[in-house]
Parts: sequence; C-alpha cells; structure tokens
Amino acid sequence: MEDVLDLLAEPYDPERPVVCFDEQPVQLLADSRETIGMSPGHPERRDYEYKRQGTANIFMTVEPLAGWRNVDPTKRRTKLDFAEQMKQLVDVHYPQAKTIRVILDNLNTHKLASLYDGFPPHEARRIVKRLEFHPTPNHGSWLNPAELELSALTSQCLDRRIADMATLRKETAAWEAARNKEGVQIHWRFTVQKARTKLHRLYPELPNEINGTMQ
Repeated sequence: MEDVLDLLAEPYDPERPVVCFDEQPVQLLADSRETIGMSPGHPERRDYEYKRQGTANIFMTVEPLAGWRNVDPTKRRTKLDFAEQMKQLVDVHYPQAKTIRVILDNLNTHKLASLYDGFPPHEARRIVKRLEFHPTPNHGSWLNPAELELSALTSQCLDRRIADMATLRKETAAWEAARNKEGVQIHWRFTVQKARTKLHRLYPELPNEINGTMQ
C-alpha cells in the first residue's frame, strides 16, 4: 500500500510517467421495441424490456497528473489482451518514456509473464524492460485511481443501453476525447501518513508501542 501511495505522491515526470490501469466488464443491451422520440409536451419513451447482446470488456489507462486517459473496448480480457495493452503503452502512448510505472491490481492476467505468452521472447523482453509494475495490495484495488476513471465513464457514458461493439467504441471514444480535451486530472489525497493514521489497525504493534513508550 505504501509503495503505491508514495508513487501517487510523486511530482509529474514525463520520462517516468505514473500510469494507472484497470478494466471492467460491460453488458451489451438492445431495445426490445423501438424508442419513441421526444415531441412537444412528451419526453422520450423507451420500453423497460431489453435484449441481451452479450458482454464486452473495457480497458482503462489513465495518467492522473497529465489529465490523459485511453479507453479501449475489447471482446475479451485474456492475458493476451493484457499483453497487447502493455505493448501499446510502450510503443504507442509513451514511446519516449524511459520507464513506465504502472499501478494495477492483482488480477491473474496482470503479470509480466503474460507478455511472454503473447509475444516471442525477444519482443516480450523489449517491452518488459520499459515497464515497472506496482500492484495494489490484496483487497486494496480502491487505491488505483483508474477505478475512479472507470466510475466516471460508467456514470457519464455507459448509463444507457449500448447494443454492440461498434456503438460501444464510438461512445467511449467520444467520452475519452472530450475528457482529454478538458484535461481532467486526478489529485490523489490519501497519503502514507493518512494511511498510518486511519488504518493503524493494519500495522503491526511494536513492543515499545504496546507499553506506551511511543506515540
């Protein structure tokens, strides 16, 4: 936990950016009946019934202090999909960075080994050498600012029925472009010192602390 919090407290460094990564499933839903559009004196009317169109996945990458994020809808979220996301991070989004420090949770696909499953050894090694993973602790994924960005995406863009991948990509791309243009940043306020105060029960008690000799 303290490793992640120290990283989030660091000043902006374009050569060693701090990037947060997360993902979430999305259910694709279609209207079962045609929606009746707005008319004078009448709001839009949509039937409460819907048709399930399967599921999709959304990868979220956000650099909190740069006010930049990338939303990438995919059909799956396997280790090969994760490997491709890390390759894009290195080659497309941060080609000039010396080291990309990535905060992510402990999902079983979120491993450097996934890159060796997705690419030849020399290519996997090339990508891995540019990455530095900082996993959140178990049951501590809330420490990842990418969760906040996914929450914003859900409430501002995914709060309606989206029937297919093409529409999902179109809608999320529009949301991403508008939010990046606005330069929305995330300033993380939960520090190591606050963690030691609020979560003191999680820290081991030293003998002299138990005896009251330390405050």
